[in-house]
Amino acid sequence: MAVVESQVAALELERVIPKIRTLFERDDKFFANIKKRDVEKISNRQMRVPLELRPGGSFQYFNPDGGDLGRGGGPTFDKAVLNCVFVSENIEYTKLTQWATDDDRKSITNGVRRLTATALDELRRQLDSQLMQAGDGVIGVVTTDTPAAGSNVITLTTDGFGARLMRFGQTVQVFDTTLATLRGSGVISALDVENKTISITPQIAGVIATDKIVTNGITTPTSLSALYGVPYHHSNASTGTWLGFSRATTPEIRANRVNAASAALTLPLPRLAMNKIGNRVGIDNDFDPIAWMHPAQVQAYEEIGQLLMHIPKGSSEESLNLYFGKQTLAGASVKKSYNWDKTRIDFIVDSVWGRAEILPIGFYKTDGRNIFEIRGASGGVATAEIFYMVVGMQTFVNNPAACSYIDNLAVPAGY
Repeated sequence: MAVVESQVAALELERVIPKIRTLFERDDKFFANIKKRDVEKISNRQMRVPLELRPGGSFQYFNPDGGDLGRGGGPTFDKAVLNCVFVSENIEYTKLTQWATDDDRKSITNGVRRLTATALDELRRQLDSQLMQAGDGVIGVVTTDTPAAGSNVITLTTDGFGARLMRFGQTVQVFDTTLATLRGSGVISALDVENKTISITPQIAGVIATDKIVTNGITTPTSLSALYGVPYHHSNASTGTWLGFSRATTPEIRANRVNAASAALTLPLPRLAMNKIGNRVGIDNDFDPIAWMHPAQVQAYEEIGQLLMHIPKGSSEESLNLYFGKQTLAGASVKKSYNWDKTRIDFIVDSVWGRAEILPIGFYKTDGRNIFEIRGASGGVATAEIFYMVVGMQTFVNNPAACSYIDNLAVPAGY
């Protein structure tokens, strides 16, 4: 009788392709841009950013024939103030994970080495997400919640981020829309960026539309205790505070806004945003804004150009390319980020953005150690270890008048 395959299955070799493909992104474009700026090393005391707030002086006509010249004045100086905040990326693994992959005869890659090599990249990606929120830690807005199988199944189509700022396995909190009432917290057990849905486990009771998903570790979001992201600095709000200033009584610290009123991008909007900067800081200013936006708005801009397109055809065979390469918007270079709010274009002036740092990004260390053992329920050592990537930092802007943005833009279909 012939030998069948099941009789030789034990002899067969298993083929594992040696290259690992990553099925998600670790974009950190804006954080990388801010990270390249000069860093101000600070202590735990408030950092002061001196500002010449108002020109002052007393201008007048006068009578040179014995008239009274009157009294004078001068500029008003003040300071913006800030403290650093601390964030961590926590990585934990079991000893079996280490032992089972610590030799190339056992595994195509060393599991622990890969964890340590990618932990910093993941922290940078999370920091990039945090730079998209307004200082309150909000990274999503609930549109609907349909509890199922002990989890909240939440859609996030209310704002321009969807689920983009969140990560699988991340612990998050759910607050009401005023950020005053904590509904509860849980782990993101499912994440669908394309369909803008997440699942939070265990199920949190009472979640409704307009509730907000908040980064873990922030107990009072209304105190603005998170990183100060782009919407914090690029805001023309006349309520609240900015780096210690009242927005209501200090219009000098408000950024410049162009409201698109839910309409599609049109050419006058970026020009107006740029001219608002000039109106505040003068025609001879040396600021050079960069237009940061989601590729959805790059497409909207490109579609305007395609309507005006003329294609000259030469005599030779040529490839067809109906898309544009490098773009500028009202004189500002265009930078794309998939983490950006799809409904905004922000004109970022690199020279006015800064970063204060009390703790450089890297391993959390104690007594020269950066990997720590886990304790079991008995008090003995558990067969697991943990390490932390940490940073203590904050962002600031030293000239809000040079900041401008377009918001409430319509998002092209499909995004």
